[in-house]
Amino acid sequence: MDQDLTAITRRGTINRPVQDPEYSSAVQTARDYYNSTDADTFYYEIWGGTDIHVGLYRGVDGLTDTDDIPKASARTVERMASYVGPDSSTRILDVGAGYGGSARHLAEKYGCKVTCLNLSEVENERNREANRAAGLDHLIDVVDGVFEDIPFKDDSFDVVWSQDAFSHSAERDLVVREVARVLAPGGQFVFTDLMADDDTPVDTLGPILERLHLTSMGTLGFYRKSTADAGFKDLGFDDLSKQLPLHYGRVLEETERRDSELSGTISAEYLKKMKAGLREWVARGEAGDLAWGIHRYQL
Repeated sequence: MDQDLTAITRRGTINRPVQDPEYSSAVQTARDYYNSTDADTFYYEIWGGTDIHVGLYRGVDGLTDTDDIPKASARTVERMASYVGPDSSTRILDVGAGYGGSARHLAEKYGCKVTCLNLSEVENERNREANRAAGLDHLIDVVDGVFEDIPFKDDSFDVVWSQDAFSHSAERDLVVREVARVLAPGGQFVFTDLMADDDTPVDTLGPILERLHLTSMGTLGFYRKSTADAGFKDLGFDDLSKQLPLHYGRVLEETERRDSELSGTISAEYLKKMKAGLREWVARGEAGDLAWGIHRYQL
């Protein structure tokens, strides 16, 4: 894809095209959503403006379910990083990077260089600002773009990392092939995604699919086949599916607790739909219709 069309930007400069004709309908829908004031305010306030992914709550192990969302979200990052074992020479691409919390953790703790690829220009600008404030902008690049057409040369990275972003794509096979293309031989692919259980009928997930503007979700079986077809070796999957409804339940609790505060900055219609959506994620997760965990593959 031509770089002028993908609005690729690096530290400090931002270009915000209204519409990119090369983006698929699903990608453009996700882009418009995450660029909206309502969504940006919600995720920045409720998730703490650092991470937008499922957290790891110790309550699943019978210890406590009172962990706040940012701490639980950071625990996911730490667990994924423990599998990667990065150092200052590791080149990491974080696809669907959101506000860049994972990139800052990796850069600060391990000194590695991280490139964030993300479709929301609004989130990307917050990411750049946070990197500058943390003194990490020399280690982190932020690029506007999509993971269906990764704007980097073959063999550019040692690790491709992603958290709960691929569920927005209608072309997940293409995403996996793109990841394989930009990974160097021996490179690692570590990610989480919001998935359907392999045995879940599609019609069971109607409200969730409608919210994502998709006709299907990824599954563990799908990712195992897709990565094998792309030449990856399967290093294992941490099944952490019980964390998913717990996380969305915590987000729902926090949203309801701060309802009066949020109603002054987020539209009533958005909050109504968000609460309904969160309840559906909790219900389907508790019913075993959804799956979530850490995928690990290597070229």
